[in-house]
Amino acid sequence: MFLGFSLFIFLIDLYLWQAIKILIKNKPVWYQKTIKVIYWLVPVFIIITLFLSQINSTWAANRLVKTYVMGFFFILYASKLIAFLFIVIDDVKRLGIWVWRSFNQTILKKKVPAEDAEKEEALESDGNKISRSQFIARAGLVAGAVPFVMLSRGLFSGAYNYQVRRVNLVLPNLPEAFDGLKVLQISDVHTGSFFDKDAVYKGIQLIKEQKAHVAVFTGDFVNNKTEEAYEWVDMFSEVKAPMGVYSILGNHDYGDYVSDWASPEAKAKNLTDLYEVHKNMGWNLLRNEHVLLEKENKRIAILGVENWGDRGRFQRFGDVDKAKAGMPDVPVKIMLSHDPSHFDSIISKQHQDIDLTLSGHTHGFQFGVEFGSFRWSPSQFIYPHWADLYKIEKQMLYVNRGFGFLGYPGRVGILPEITVFTLNRMA
Repeated sequence: MFLGFSLFIFLIDLYLWQAIKILIKNKPVWYQKTIKVIYWLVPVFIIITLFLSQINSTWAANRLVKTYVMGFFFILYASKLIAFLFIVIDDVKRLGIWVWRSFNQTILKKKVPAEDAEKEEALESDGNKISRSQFIARAGLVAGAVPFVMLSRGLFSGAYNYQVRRVNLVLPNLPEAFDGLKVLQISDVHTGSFFDKDAVYKGIQLIKEQKAHVAVFTGDFVNNKTEEAYEWVDMFSEVKAPMGVYSILGNHDYGDYVSDWASPEAKAKNLTDLYEVHKNMGWNLLRNEHVLLEKENKRIAILGVENWGDRGRFQRFGDVDKAKAGMPDVPVKIMLSHDPSHFDSIISKQHQDIDLTLSGHTHGFQFGVEFGSFRWSPSQFIYPHWADLYKIEKQMLYVNRGFGFLGYPGRVGILPEITVFTLNRMA
């Protein structure tokens, strides 16, 4: 897999190098050689670093190195891919023109004048204008520079720029005793990606300032292993609420993305250790269970299920029927389920008595545009419900954008989120 991955990025670099060669062909030889060395040193450095992180435990354990190398890799090749697509589209178009001309010449016996054929390539060569090839090469590199600048900025300014989103929800069956209840949600912490404790603690302080009655966490506390969480336990233990903190597991919490467990027992212990982490933080981990909130002799229910996803190799451990088992009849039910596809595939179709489902998982792709009620992200091409509030008949789904980050250590447009819901009986 590593060799295939390396070959893929090498081919992208090789293709783009042809465009750069066009732009520097009239430069001095020393200039061309310098650009060539710099250009090829970058992918070589990245490949060597990734290789060392695979085989050397010291490199693999250095979270700061891995985070920034992976971040730089993502930024660079996301940008190169844009430039690649821009240039290849033009090349395909020109190939089509060449095929058509060849067809005219060989099949229709029609000769295309040389000056007409050259007109497509050379706009002018009087020193003031550039060739078509130079124009396309420059345009492609400019197209790639735009995401490079945006993603680089997001690396330093977006990752910890926590936003408090306040959402008023109307639940007609809500008992009067719970009218005005404040429920705080965070999701997708991914402690294995964090390295700036001061920045994360500002997010914790924001959570505390909301003074919510209930707090919930909707999965993915770690990236891969429970050991990533240990240095953050004391900090997240400060997330408290008078009516309790309730949590669930996400797809990353099970250790399924680690391929080198010493034994099945080691993997199982990793998961039970994570259960203890939740317990030590004072969070009530719900594993296909429910809990009743009671106030003035009135009750509502919070249900929490294990991860259930319908894409890729995501687990399907979530069991709504099991979570409901033994639950008395209550007027309002709030479901915690990490992956919003669980709502789309199961909850909305088979459990219409669930009033509100709180999810995370998508991160909003950590990239997109939000302006007023307008939202766009590549995430929407994978998940029909990927961020914010959705109403489907009498049910509601809210998808949290995530507190942390994964892979790319930043955010552009889709910022880390702390959600505060106020439950109301009427608008």
